[in-house]
Order: sequence, then structure tokens, then C-alpha cells
Amino acid sequence: MDWTRTIDAYCERVDPSFWAEPINAVTNLAFLIAGFVMWRRTIGLIGGRVLSVVLFAIGVGSFLFHTFATGWAAALDTTPILAFVLIYLFLSNRDFWGLPWWAALLGTLAYVPYAALITPVFKALPFFEVSSFYWSLPVLIGGYAVLLRRRTPATARGLAIGAGVLCLSLIARSVDDSLCPALPFGTHFLWHVLNAVMLAWMIEVWARHVRMN
Repeated sequence: MDWTRTIDAYCERVDPSFWAEPINAVTNLAFLIAGFVMWRRTIGLIGGRVLSVVLFAIGVGSFLFHTFATGWAAALDTTPILAFVLIYLFLSNRDFWGLPWWAALLGTLAYVPYAALITPVFKALPFFEVSSFYWSLPVLIGGYAVLLRRRTPATARGLAIGAGVLCLSLIARSVDDSLCPALPFGTHFLWHVLNAVMLAWMIEVWARHVRMN
């Protein structure tokens, strides 16, 4: 991979300059605000504090990608997202299911083959291929919601809401390029705003579960 090559992946970018994606860049403030809010709301919960820091890092990484738009910036954009997913999955396995740490870790590592199996399915479907890797997440969250509905109904409802918001977020990400002729600034900025809300909500769902159980 060429770490310095300029990446033009979104409707808003029409040249390689730093501020070529002003809306996509500025809306990363949503992640920073969400991270700060959840840091305040997870006092005394180490897992929540860690997730809040990673949520903040998602905003920083995404800002760098939508300004520098290079290979190295893309890595800084996606790495915190993956970290959030894996940390949240570990906490979910441990706290929602009451698994010992080693079993929770094994369940977390199982995400890798799970994503490898399901991503090609979405990649083969019209519309879904644009965000094929990410569609595995609402499926996984929805699956947890269904399986937890009797064990812990409130947590299951929270997860279902999170999966729904993520679906809306993914739709906004997926239609960005196709709506360029009608919306020159695109719809990717909605991915940022909805994702920030969704990730903050997911931290809230976990925190409520831990405090009530």
C-alpha cells in the first residue's frame, strides 16, 4: 500500500487539498463531543472510560483521513473503529453473558472469522457492497439483542436500538457517491453524526447493564 497516495473516496472531495472535505472533516466533532460526554457518564467504570477514549480517537483519526486523505490517515481512521468493536465485544461477552475473561476473549477473537465469512455475502449484494465490511456489525448486535431478550430485556432493547441507528448510519455512508449529482457535499457526514450517537449509546447500554447487575 502507498501510504502517501491521496485517496478520493467521497463525494465532497474534488481535489487533494487539506480542506477539500470541510463538512466531512468538521462533523468529526460529533465523535469528540460523544467521547467527552461518555467519559463524564462512565465515572468509576474502567471499561466505559476506555471506550470513551477510543471513541474520541475515532474522531481524531477520521478528521485526519478527511483532511490528509492518505493511506496512513486511512489506517488511523479505521484502527480505532476496530479497537472499539473488539473492546466492546469483550465487555459484552464478559458482562452481558457473565463469561470468564478467557472465554470472553475467545468470543472476541471469533469476530475475525465471523467477519471474514459474512463480509463476502454483503459484498455480493447490490447496494450493500459499498459498506460490506461494516454490515456485519448490525447483524452481530442484532443477534446479541435477540439472544439476550429474556436474560436481560432492557439491555437487549438497547442493543436493538443501537443496531437500528447503525443501519441508518450505514445507509448514509453507502449512498454518498450515488447522490453526488443531487448533493455535491454528499451524505458521508451523516455517517459521522449517526455513528457518534450510536457509539455513545452503545457505551450507555453497557454502563446501565453493569450498574444494574
